[in-house]
Parts: sequence; structure tokens; C-alpha cells
Amino acid sequence: MNDKQDPVYARLLKAALECFLADEYHKVTTRMIADKAGANISMIRYYFGNKEGLYEEMIRETLKPLLDLFDGSMMSNVGGFAEFLRLYYDTMRKHPEFPKLILKILALNQGPGRRFVLQLLERGRTSGVRKVEEFKAGGQIDAALNPDVVRMSFVSLAMTPILLKDIVEEQLGEQLDETFFNELAAFNGRLLAAGMAVQRS
Repeated sequence: MNDKQDPVYARLLKAALECFLADEYHKVTTRMIADKAGANISMIRYYFGNKEGLYEEMIRETLKPLLDLFDGSMMSNVGGFAEFLRLYYDTMRKHPEFPKLILKILALNQGPGRRFVLQLLERGRTSGVRKVEEFKAGGQIDAALNPDVVRMSFVSLAMTPILLKDIVEEQLGEQLDETFFNELAAFNGRLLAAGMAVQRS
């Protein structure tokens, strides 16, 4: 059994996610995480080296499934954007503080891991550029599109609804549920597809 199959490893990651999303990095201790996970504190050193290593692995494990989708069959055509957004919203709806954590790391430089998060995002950018070029080559989208414009639009459509979720729920007086986010994903997927469509003269 490798490390990632060990139930203790999984419990530590889950506990770290809950602790780091609930409080500032410097206020979270390895003891708190170990206690929440029902594990010996020495297991954090064994699996992750230290608190920062656990923090980075927590971010990696949360983002990796989404980043991996760019390399899968889901994104073989522009229709895949809607399904990707659906999965993104579903993941982040369960952890609404996570996008705020990433924003704090990048915009406010709070907590460690800024370079690490930028590396993960660069992986996403590289995969996104490659996918846009594949769509261009296949005649699925406008050949004149700037891949970074597409990426900025995509990131905006993905992150903004989660960042504003609490405010919108307060305005509406009700929770934004799975049905709402599925509808939003389908709509935003159509928006992206329409915006990237080949321009007819």
C-alpha cells in the first residue's frame, strides 16, 4: 500500500483542509490537525515533512482532479467547458472557502505556498493554451482568439460565482443549491462556446 492509500494520510489531508479553511495559516498548528484527524502528530512529519508541506499537499490534492480534466476526454470539444464548470462548482460548493484561500495566497500573499500555487496555475495555463490550440486546429473555435483572453474569461466564470455565493444567497434569502449551479454551468458553458465560435464574414 502506498502512502496515499493509507487512511491516516487521507484523514490528515481532510483535517488540514478543514483547519486551514477555517482559520489563518499561522493560527493552525500541526497538533490541531493531528487531533482532528485522530492521528499521531509524527505522521504529519512522516508523510508531509512539516506544516507547510501538508498545506501544499492539501492544495494540490484539491486542485489536481480539476487540473487533470484538461488532459482528459471531457475537454475534447468546446462542449466540455460546461461539464468542467459543473464539476468545478460542485467541488467548490462543498468547500466554498477554498477559492478565497487561493485568492488570499495570490492577492494578499497570506500564508506560504504562493510560488507553489502559481506553479499549479501555470500548469493549468499551459494545458489551457494547448487545448485552445487544439480547438483552433480542429476548426472548433476562432483561429484569431488569444488563449490568455479565453483563460481569463474561463477563470472569471469559474471563480466569481463561488466567491460571491454568500452575498447572492443573502440577497435572495435562499441557498444556491446543486440545481442552480448545474444551470449556471450549462449557461456559462454556452457563453464560452458562443464567445469562441468561428467568426463568419
